[in-house]
Amino acid sequence: KIKKKFWEYMINKELTKRIITSLILITLLGLVFFYSYILIISLIIISVIAWIEFCALIEKIFIKNSLKINTLRILIKFLALIYLSIFSFFIFNGIIKNNFNLNMLYLFSICIFSDVGGLIFGKFFKGTKLTKISPNKTISGSIGSFISSLILVPFFYYFLPEEFKSFFDLITLAIIVSLSCQLGDLFISYLKRKAKVKDTGDILPGHGGILDRIDGILFALPIGMIIWEFLL
Repeated sequence: KIKKKFWEYMINKELTKRIITSLILITLLGLVFFYSYILIISLIIISVIAWIEFCALIEKIFIKNSLKINTLRILIKFLALIYLSIFSFFIFNGIIKNNFNLNMLYLFSICIFSDVGGLIFGKFFKGTKLTKISPNKTISGSIGSFISSLILVPFFYYFLPEEFKSFFDLITLAIIVSLSCQLGDLFISYLKRKAKVKDTGDILPGHGGILDRIDGILFALPIGMIIWEFLL
């Protein structure tokens, strides 16, 4: 019964679309590490779309028309734009920096594996809900996110530069980045719940909007980069 349940889920149409979209995104991710112009164009497009989707959420959350609410809406949108600009700069600077490409790939991979692992574990094992913020999030899914992110540690342990070659550091980094990724996901889920929408958009089949796809990355990547640069 367990095997049957697993394979029924694995061939689920929604999961198939999600996997295909993920493969396309991973391919794009690979290209940006080798071609700076693709990186710049991708960062601009992704940041603009994510900001537009975020603004749409804010509009639906703060629907009242008053000077105070309008000012708050403008301030939040402006801060979001500033954050996305800083985020894009962090990514661009991190990727083009000498000997930092593999490090960035490791951080991106943690986010991707954490997201996919949480999805598979949560759907397969189900169980107790993690929080009321997002009804689809379960404790088993959260544990699966951590486990999936740790799968990468043995592989990258042998390829990362010598100064970062500490097994314990890589484990610690994977756990912190995975946790940040989950918190970012929950934050956007909270905004969607307040805005009473399922997805931030429908541009990515199986994933929703751009913001749905990068919500965890927006939080986790800068944190991972800061820890790597200053603490490891």
